[in-house]
Amino acid sequence: MDIYSIRNQLSHGKTIFDLPLRVTYYARVSTDKDEQLHSLSAQIQYYSEFIRKNPNWTFAEGYIDEGISGTSVGKRESFLQMIRDARAGKFDFIVTKEISRFSRSTLDSITYTQELLSCGVGVLFQSDNINTLLPDAELRLTIMSSIAQDEVRKISERVRFGFKRAVEKGVVLGNNRIWGYQKDSGKLVINEEEAQIIRLIFDLYANQLMGIRRIANYLTDHGYTNMKGNDFSYSSITGILRNPKYKGYYCGGKTIKYDYKIKDRKELPEEEWVMYRDEESVPPIVSEELWEKANRILRQRSNAQRSENKNCYQNRYTYSGKVICSEHQAPFYRQIYRYPSGDREVWQCREYTRHGRSGCKTPVIYKTELDDMLRQAIIHLPVHGSEIIRDMLRIYCAVSAEDSGRAEKELNACRTAMDDIARRKDRLLDLNIGGHISDEEFSARNERFNRELERLNERNSRLQTEIKERQKLPLSMDVLQRAIEQECSFPDGFSAGAVDSMVDRIVIHPTPEKGIIRAELFLKASGGREEYEIRRSRGNTSICYKPYT
Repeated sequence: MDIYSIRNQLSHGKTIFDLPLRVTYYARVSTDKDEQLHSLSAQIQYYSEFIRKNPNWTFAEGYIDEGISGTSVGKRESFLQMIRDARAGKFDFIVTKEISRFSRSTLDSITYTQELLSCGVGVLFQSDNINTLLPDAELRLTIMSSIAQDEVRKISERVRFGFKRAVEKGVVLGNNRIWGYQKDSGKLVINEEEAQIIRLIFDLYANQLMGIRRIANYLTDHGYTNMKGNDFSYSSITGILRNPKYKGYYCGGKTIKYDYKIKDRKELPEEEWVMYRDEESVPPIVSEELWEKANRILRQRSNAQRSENKNCYQNRYTYSGKVICSEHQAPFYRQIYRYPSGDREVWQCREYTRHGRSGCKTPVIYKTELDDMLRQAIIHLPVHGSEIIRDMLRIYCAVSAEDSGRAEKELNACRTAMDDIARRKDRLLDLNIGGHISDEEFSARNERFNRELERLNERNSRLQTEIKERQKLPLSMDVLQRAIEQECSFPDGFSAGAVDSMVDRIVIHPTPEKGIIRAELFLKASGGREEYEIRRSRGNTSICYKPYT
């Protein structure tokens, strides 16, 4: 039936129930909680029976959206399908509970009811007693939709007020899974297995000076995955490095929802965050010093990346930013050359990378040549090698003693915590036997204690194993000295951290003689300068130290 015919019959005393219409219904709940889903099933049953029991109506299958907000219709697939079916002429009338089920937006309510009317379809908002087939429906619909929309605003303000109070009280908000932690009653508890990866990431970045992409590759190569079993991404590692929670700081109020009708949230500047040290609610995973060091490096690299100075670099590889072309004062870039005998890492001038031999005449340098040059530099350091080894022996012994003491302290603390939980379990049982708490509350609290005991037992076992393994370590100073001497020779090449701590820059000069390259090495430790000749002949390379005069 068309709208004109329907309104004509309604104006002559007939009701909507007297007309032969194909009728469907729309039902929605905004969450997927049990009580809401029960409400949804009740709506479905009610409207199915309501339509079928009217002899003049023909039942058409209803449209249902579960766990979706009514603020907008953008994600309500069933609602949008209903609009498409209305355009296709599959029904004449829609029954729904109230305007807020249809939409909490005044604009959406009016827009879609008008579109439905243009398709010859009316809507009955039963609780609001509004039938859009009647001429006066639009005014009443506008008023009631505005009331529903304002209710959304009030709910939004109440939620924001609750969040603000929670932040002021130090309750940890956000999702229930933060990498390295588990959330329990508004506080964070360290997940030791994940925390070890957090410490590894900070160590690789701050101490070994690996770039974020290299860290991601390292984690992948060593079998580390995120919560979903996927590889760690650049953004997730950056987020870990920047998160103040890992140094034991409560951090809240980082974003604000500036309009209840818009889903987007505005990120606030750091000075507006609510942030303070709170090791009780947010136990630290790394030291504050290590966190600050990592973030200082992160800021420096971010600034370098944004800088207009194209010589700025990211320290992604061992010699990034250290090797400089004498002709263009530009950094060398890393490349991989493919040879039948295997791949080799080389470094070449930025201009050579861009334009080939016409861009720069300075030869490329192999990483193995740079490593050999640095090994020779260590030999010629003003500080004698034996003094370095002696200092390292002293450090190794001090660190070993410190680690052993730390493990013993952690083991004692772990056992104390286990004893405390055992006493609390006994008191909990007494409360239950005395009728002070219900069986359900006893079971829930007792299960939490059991999970904590299980975690502590695992920690206790790991610490005992660690202490036993340390007792097996060779105590001979001769064995330790030989190990340090071997380590000081860097047989597997240098890490980015080692290169950064020793080298200020390496300047590469071409020479008129074929197969001979001159290099100037500027060291941080001595503040001095050393000169080397790299000689290549028939596949062989030699590095010659040239005392500076």
